Amino acid sequence: MNNKKEIKIVVKNLTTSYSKVIVLNNVSFEVYKGEVFVILGGSGCGKSTLLKHMIGLYKPDSGSIFIDDSDIVTSKGNDRLKLIKKFGVMYQTGALFGSMTISQNIMLPIEEFTNLPKEAIYNIALMKLQLVGLKGFENHMPSEISGGMQKRAAIARAMALDPQIIFLDEPSAGLDPITSAELDELICNLSQNLNITFVIVTHELPSIYSIAHRVIMLDKRIKGIVATGKPEYLRDHSENEWVRQFFNRQSKL
Repeated sequence: MNNKKEIKIVVKNLTTSYSKVIVLNNVSFEVYKGEVFVILGGSGCGKSTLLKHMIGLYKPDSGSIFIDDSDIVTSKGNDRLKLIKKFGVMYQTGALFGSMTISQNIMLPIEEFTNLPKEAIYNIALMKLQLVGLKGFENHMPSEISGGMQKRAAIARAMALDPQIIFLDEPSAGLDPITSAELDELICNLSQNLNITFVIVTHELPSIYSIAHRVIMLDKRIKGIVATGKPEYLRDHSENEWVRQFFNRQSKL
């Protein structure tokens, strides 16, 4: 992680609601370049909602989301396109196109956003697959590979345009413990070797302890951030009893 703590993302005073019911109220935080930053919390606290705002799918009621000093909330036209190309996204299900091969899935964003020749695009796809440990699977269909491999392929597609930031929504969901640990190792390696900034929504505590440099914990009761810091510190030293219970997997009884 960059010791100078260069700021990559700033969420400032973000407020959003559904049907006039506030979900997140006046949320602010920063994400540093090269870190693995985790958004966590109990069910219904707004984790995925926050992520969707950060990638520009939702527009907040108020507030700003800066990526490299450009606000994705207000950006338009070519400026917004340039901003979107700075990050990749892996959705919870992987969201690979079932009618396309693994390599074609990865080639798709490159074809959409560049004018590179077909052969160059294919070679880039092969390189991305190699980075995630899927060399030799380029001609397989998504249905022909395991769930863990589908997640790896989805990460490769998120990396297609060499983004500086990758957003992951519940990457370990539906995976067995061994496959989940392997995916954690991949995320750590990509962060360390390529200096990619990861923003990850998850509630999987083993993964959080394994990969997270820092976390923010959302609480639906206050509609915002209840804790920020290293997960081990929050587990052992948080002044908030509920936060300690969450990280130690303790019931309220």
